[in-house]
Amino acid sequence: NDPRDLPFIHLLTAIHIVVIPVAILLYTPVLTGVFWWITYALYFYVSQLYFKGRFGLMLHCISHRKLFKKNAGFLQHWVTWIVCPFFGHTPETYFAHHMGMHHVENNMEEDASSTLRFQRDSLRGFIQYVSRFLFLGFRDTFLYFFSRNRKKFYLRLTFGELSFYLFCAIMCYINWPVTLLLFIIPFVFARIVMMLGNWAQHAFVNPDLPEDNTINCINTPYNKTCWNDGYHFIHHERPALHYTDIPGEFQKRIGEMAQRKILTFEGIHYL
Repeated sequence: NDPRDLPFIHLLTAIHIVVIPVAILLYTPVLTGVFWWITYALYFYVSQLYFKGRFGLMLHCISHRKLFKKNAGFLQHWVTWIVCPFFGHTPETYFAHHMGMHHVENNMEEDASSTLRFQRDSLRGFIQYVSRFLFLGFRDTFLYFFSRNRKKFYLRLTFGELSFYLFCAIMCYINWPVTLLLFIIPFVFARIVMMLGNWAQHAFVNPDLPEDNTINCINTPYNKTCWNDGYHFIHHERPALHYTDIPGEFQKRIGEMAQRKILTFEGIHYL
């Protein structure tokens, strides 16, 4: 849809060549014993460490701006329903949560993943935050949409989440240890990582202007790897802005950010 998104196609191509075929191989009897575990260790590193951030933040970008043109829209659904589960993302839920709630509420109290009610310089507060989202995040997000009669979002959220659970149940019947390692553990890992990122992005709040609760991280390799995700204040101000345009927007708004006391960190990032 946008020629600047060609790196996303390169990433998805690599995933289809490296990640998905190996995941299928791990379900077969071709590999056994130590050879299976060596292959799995390599698979886990590549899929859950090397590609994890790249894919997750690509998903973020293509939730805001569709990757494919209308005549190839089915490919967007392919990414959502087929590719996402390999990285711990349940289908449709990221889009519903992020686009339907998080950007609408801007991390304020009505946001099911809001950091404001927690002590944000406390390890205990962080553990409470992550634990609540792991066990109650789906419920809270569903109730947010249901109470506002936003049927499109709560149906997508519910269908995607429950479809993943059903898929895992079926795959556990086929081979539960492999399903645990390939889909269930990455699911838990992904939600912890996402909440860790959200916690860091929204840890610092201006008490006089609580809606100014985001930061920027600049001059860090993370921005190259994860599509300029470090410029989080800019993203909340201009959520539809293409990731390649974000640094320029940051330069334009330096004076405004100084006036609003928006924190910018150099050389470090969220994770």
